[in-house]
Amino acid sequence: MQNRENLGSRLGFILLSAGCAIGLGNVWRFPYITGQNGGGLFVLVYLLFLIILGVPVLTMEYAIGRHSRKSILPAYKMLEPKGTKWHLMGYFAVAGNYCLLMFYSVISGWIIHYFILMASGRFVGADTDEIADIFGKMMASPKTLILCMLFVFILTIIICAIGLENGVEKITKIMMLALISIMIVLGIRSLTLPGASEGLSFYLKPSFENMKAAGLGNVFYAALNQSFFTLSLGMGGMEIFGSYIDKKRSLLGEALVVAGLDTFVAIVAGLIIFPACFAYGIAPDAGPSLIFLTLPRVFSTMAMGRFWGTLFFAFLFFAALSTMIGVFENIMGFSMDMFGTSRAKSAIINGIALIILSIPCALGFNVWSSFQPLKEGNCVMDLEDFFVSNLVLPIGSLITSLFCTWKFGWGFENYFKEVNIGEGVKVPRGLRFYFQFILPLLIGFLVIYGLVTYFR
Repeated sequence: MQNRENLGSRLGFILLSAGCAIGLGNVWRFPYITGQNGGGLFVLVYLLFLIILGVPVLTMEYAIGRHSRKSILPAYKMLEPKGTKWHLMGYFAVAGNYCLLMFYSVISGWIIHYFILMASGRFVGADTDEIADIFGKMMASPKTLILCMLFVFILTIIICAIGLENGVEKITKIMMLALISIMIVLGIRSLTLPGASEGLSFYLKPSFENMKAAGLGNVFYAALNQSFFTLSLGMGGMEIFGSYIDKKRSLLGEALVVAGLDTFVAIVAGLIIFPACFAYGIAPDAGPSLIFLTLPRVFSTMAMGRFWGTLFFAFLFFAALSTMIGVFENIMGFSMDMFGTSRAKSAIINGIALIILSIPCALGFNVWSSFQPLKEGNCVMDLEDFFVSNLVLPIGSLITSLFCTWKFGWGFENYFKEVNIGEGVKVPRGLRFYFQFILPLLIGFLVIYGLVTYFR
């Protein structure tokens, strides 16, 4: 068994955790649903749910990791009462990590491809049809998608193989600080565009009309859903970083900082996107079309658009790569803990396996496009995303909340003691009832409602 590595600093821990949480959903999902669901009012509801739902589960993952000093499966084995099977959750979580990287690596490949195209001037002066043609050609080419995915994985494998402190922590620190700096520059530029105020108004101005149009129930569910999924909880992604830190600071304070940083990135992403789209009269869309069809059109029209577009896709790639590194580190931690393999060997073996397993997702957009699982219009990526988003994350978080608060699991007293060790904000004992009963009910609602609406 390998000696447990440690992170070199508190900043490294915070930026690693935030890097794992901060991903493409912050950029192409949060801003749009904010504008659709009441602007500033939605943000307030989202922040409320983030504090009462996302942050508590985040502290639980950190507590399990820090107390056990192990990755998720051996952690459950160590902490579960004798004769129970909580550790089976670990296999489910690791499967979710694998599945996430199988499609996230392909999307990350799209981003690096667009970064190269933008930097080379391919989008300069391009109209809507030309941009759509560029995207279509990329998606129709198995060679392009697989090579770009391969590049992303090789980069991830090298960074994680170097070491926890000298590789993962050091590189993620640089990337996250660069990401935040680029975002601030892009945000300032976007806000100074002519007509940007209209986009800003759509994005953050409180709008009861938008809330009413969307339906109050839908607005609350959207906020609940976003507050939960934004932190990538439920598959041990945060638990592994908890296993690398000391006991100098209480875990609630650390969780609040990470959640705050994640929210900052999501909100600033909207400050970049909406003023720019409205300034150039281009309707903002949600999802991949926003990044790969709408925004390139904005940059093709903007003065110095090639520079700003290249900067934007650099920021986006840092966000994607930080998630790749965080999730791959979780997989490696599991491999090293369970089989005693070295860091380098674990990186190579898991990397090769994931590269092979990611090929079907790339082929799902072209060669295997006729394969439509779950429902008509789906592709391989939709199947993988469904498994992660609708099953692993919510069910995993439900199991985590029960494990940390009930006697038939690790128990509230053990969790309460661990989460409050060190300086900083403490979890009040008075929240025990909420953690034991209300929190699992909220997560259970997300599981059921999410499955029903997906197939409806």
